[in-house]
Parts: sequence; structure tokens; C-alpha cells
Amino acid sequence: MGVRCSKFSLCWWPSHIKSNLHDLSDNDDDGKRNEKDPWGGFSEYSLDQLRVATSGFSPDNIVSEHGEKAPNVVYRGMLEDDRVVAVKRFNKSAWPDSRQFLEEARAVGQLRNERLANLVGCCCEGEERLLVAEFMPNETLSKHLFHWESEPMKWAMRLRVALYLAQALEYCSSKGRALYHDLNAYRILFDQEGNPRLSCFGLMKNSRDGRSYSTNLAFTPPEYLRTGRITAESVVYSFGTLLLDLLSGKHIPPSHALDLIRGKNFLMLMDSCLEGHFSNDDGTELVRLASRCLQYEPRERPNVKSLVTALSSLQKETSIPSNVLMGIPDRSLSSKETVSLTPFGDACSRRDLTAIHEILEKVAYKDDEDVANELSFQMWTNQIQETLNSKKQGDSAFHARDFSKAIDCYTQFIDGGTMISPTVYARRCLCYLMNDMAQEALGDAMQAQSISPAWPTAYYLQAAALFNLGMDNDAQESLKDGTTLETRKYRN
Repeated sequence: MGVRCSKFSLCWWPSHIKSNLHDLSDNDDDGKRNEKDPWGGFSEYSLDQLRVATSGFSPDNIVSEHGEKAPNVVYRGMLEDDRVVAVKRFNKSAWPDSRQFLEEARAVGQLRNERLANLVGCCCEGEERLLVAEFMPNETLSKHLFHWESEPMKWAMRLRVALYLAQALEYCSSKGRALYHDLNAYRILFDQEGNPRLSCFGLMKNSRDGRSYSTNLAFTPPEYLRTGRITAESVVYSFGTLLLDLLSGKHIPPSHALDLIRGKNFLMLMDSCLEGHFSNDDGTELVRLASRCLQYEPRERPNVKSLVTALSSLQKETSIPSNVLMGIPDRSLSSKETVSLTPFGDACSRRDLTAIHEILEKVAYKDDEDVANELSFQMWTNQIQETLNSKKQGDSAFHARDFSKAIDCYTQFIDGGTMISPTVYARRCLCYLMNDMAQEALGDAMQAQSISPAWPTAYYLQAAALFNLGMDNDAQESLKDGTTLETRKYRN
């Protein structure tokens, strides 16, 4: 029996999920969803506005790791609407051509991606050139990788950094911005959730700030030393040096690393702090990728799309939020009740559909009792009997793991229109997930919540569907809501 898709309305869904679903259907040419822009586009600020935002460019607000000695100083600032930003103030000789600066800033400002610390504005007055970007409160990769205080960065987090960076570069390349200047561990920042993001500042090209492509010639692409120009392949070379950083926990000149790799001594590259925390297969694969990126001839290096594919297969502990892996407190929970995941929430966070099925079978229909009692007086009509038969047939198929048949039977029950059951929606939701129909599954989970707003199961299933749709932030919020509801339920 074939799967029959349900039609469901988005009109009553929470706005943040509805917006994201529209994003999913509004794809770019590369198949990825467009990013939301909470900043409302790119803005041009006056020097006075940014002076106020940074308390007169106070030294106390400097966040550049080299402080006031940095060639171009970055400040933490707060705009009039209380949004926190990073303000980069270039030295006076960096951009002599104001028109070129504005064109570059506006072009980079059109990019919006969750893997970037996005550029949201600029200022160009007289000799002043300033960029305004999203503020990343959890410092740089350099800080966490080379100068850690309590514990080294975990292997799973290093793999996540590599993937997210490759995804950022792939997005930029897809938007015609394949060149990135001076890619290094200082350019990778961590946001409020502990996720790594690539600074947008390196996307600005042709500035005359007196700096070379790299601050250290030992890490500079060979072709730059020959020609003084960079290409997309040069960026891949720099990505390879960052893979070495992640492997070793320190700066290793590529030439030295390649000698070790050729000598089959790749374990000499590995950070000693990681001993016992990674498999040799994973280490070997990451070293192989680094070696390919560091090839002398640019044409022999991989493209960023293939790097994303290779790194995706290496990811570990994907259900654990970045802030947990990093040991960073989740500031978003500071005003909320902090709870631990229940077994159901844990199964959904791991996308373990078999475990979800077992839990839903145990749940049975006890959460539908109030709904069923209200309709019990109709039980003797033929129409209700037919509807109940559809539900029973669906339950039998559900227990037998015949999920396609269960979808058809539960759909007949729902289309009958004489009874409503959040559990039927929950079970059909899982059936959709088993058939790789995540959007339909999310629709059923939302319907279950609409019928029974305080039912934790509905929120857990929303999370499972959202994870499958790649909407991880929304999924985490649904997990928190479900866990909070279930915790309160058992306390009362």
C-alpha cells in the first residue's frame, strides 16, 4: 500500500519555524536554503554613531587579540538599538579609494550565512574606513586551540570546526567570493552557542594596509611567493594549514608536516592531548585531506565542495551542542529553567527512530483520554465505528512496523473528521520520518501540539523532524520546551 502525503497548513505554526520552512522551499541554485537576515540588510553608519557605540573608541572596548598594536583595531560596540557589534577601524592608509571600499563592503554585506560572522554595515567618512559585523562573544580558534586554560579542544569539536569552516568557504565560493585573505586561526570566531564562524573581514580584497597575505611566510601558499597573487586554490592551501593546526594544537610549518606525512609518521603531528580520544582511521583521513590541500601545484588541491563532503562523514557527537563540547555556558539558558534531556528527548536529539518507536508504543493512548471521553457518546454510530477501525488498523501496522500502511490508515482516521487524537498525529509523524518525509512529519508534530499544547511528546517529535530538516537551532529549542514540560509534569 503506497504512502499518501497529507496536506497541512502553515498559518498557525510559530513564526520562526514557518519562516525557516519557507526558507527551505526558497532554495539557491546550489540547493541550500537562503539565510534569514535578522539585521534587516546592510547599513551605512556615520562616524559619530560608531564613536558612540564604542564609547569613543575606548581602549577598554578593544577585542583585537593584539590590542592597540594591531594594524587594524577591532572594538566591541553597542548600537542605539542595543545590538552588539564588532567594529573594525582600518589605519588611514588601508583604503585610499573610498569608492572601492564602499563597493567591496556592500558586496560582502550581501552575504548572509550561519557559518559567517556576517558583515552588517560600514562607515566611510573622510579618511575613516570602518566595518561593522556581528559580534562573536566567545573569542577565536587561536585562543581555544593554542592558549587554552582549563582543557584542550575536544576531537569532535575540532572536526566540527573543520567542517563549518569548509561550509563557510563553500558558501562564499557559491556567491562569487572564493578569495579569502590571510585565512588563519584568528579569523575563526565562536558565537554565543559556541559554533565556529568565519570572519567576513577576510573577504574584503585589494586593501592597502601594508600587510602581506600571511603574517608568516612559512604558512604562505607557494604561488603567492612566486606571483604575489592569490587564487581559490590558495585559500584551499591556507585551509590545509588550519587542518594542521586542528590536528596538532600548534603551528607546524606545512613543509615540516609534509615531511612527517611522507615518512609515515603522521602520529607525530597529532596533539598529545588527544591521545586515546580519536581513532587512527579518523586521524589518517584528516592528515590525508591536509596533505592534499598543501600540494605545491594549485591544480592538485581539492575544491571546497569535496572538502565539505569528506569532512561531513567524519563528524562525531553531532547531537551535542557546540557550547557543551567547548565547555562554554549557554547564555540563552540563563533566564530559563535548566533541565536535562529525558530518554524521549535524548532519542529525538540522536534521531534514533527505533528508540522513538519503542517509546511511542509504550505511551499508547493514555494522553488522549480527555479527548476520547469528550467524544465517547458518539461511539455507537457507524461513522465513528469506521473511524475507530481505521485507527485500529493503523495501530496494528504501526506495531508491525509497516509504516506506509500505517500512514494510510491513520490518514483515513484523520480525514474522517469526527475524532481528533494527538497520539495518532504523533504516530503518523514517526511513520513519515521512517519514510524520509520530514516536512510532513513536522506538520503532524505541530498538529499534535495544537490539539494538546502541554504534551511533551509533540515537542520532542518536532525536534526530531526539525533535525532531519537541518533546522538544528529550532530543534534544540523544541527539545528544551519538551524537556521543561515533562520535568514540570512529573514534579506536579
